Amino acid sequence: MFQLAIIKDTIPLLPATFSVPAEKALTYELNKKYANRILHDVGLCICVFDIIQAGEGKVRYGDGCLWHKVNFRLVVFRPFKSEVLLARVKSSDNTGIRLTLGFFDDIHVLEGNLPWPSAFDPNERAWFWLPKETDSEKAQWEDLLDSPLVERQYLFQSDVVRVRVTTEKFYDVEPGPPKANAAAPGADERRSPYVVTCSIAEQGLGLREWWTGGTEEA
Repeated sequence: MFQLAIIKDTIPLLPATFSVPAEKALTYELNKKYANRILHDVGLCICVFDIIQAGEGKVRYGDGCLWHKVNFRLVVFRPFKSEVLLARVKSSDNTGIRLTLGFFDDIHVLEGNLPWPSAFDPNERAWFWLPKETDSEKAQWEDLLDSPLVERQYLFQSDVVRVRVTTEKFYDVEPGPPKANAAAPGADERRSPYVVTCSIAEQGLGLREWWTGGTEEA
């Protein structure tokens, strides 16, 4: 889930920090710049792990800062494919479930990655699974919504689920020139720069109670 990424950068130290040890001052400035930021094809930056090398500071004309060329290692969140995570249900809609780890909220379980047969209950605003339903031809959307409540295994908000990572995708969200359809409804919706897609459509995933507290048939 967490990895170390080697990054190179040039960091300025203000005159007010000259009395602080250089390593401590550089670590502070690097964390201020990178923490909680998503780097394309790298991941979500957590904090500086260590500084591998730092050059001598050079003063640039006009700002009075000491600029250091720094080679450092950064702790990043970037789960690998097929890794199993424990996440909490943040919200649900008819397209799937959104999960959170507390520090990262863009984990999605789409409709096709839910255990079959599953359906979205608009009244509860939650997805449910029918473990006893084995007739795939009968298990249509309308049939599932007519099923007895006692047979439904719901995934409510704040439930903790075990999921397996299937894909990850980085998006370029840098600002650019306005588009022709910028005034269209929904045009101002911002896409997350990093999205992780997961699945619970296999045995051992989903709610713990599905596999430890249910009946043998379930």
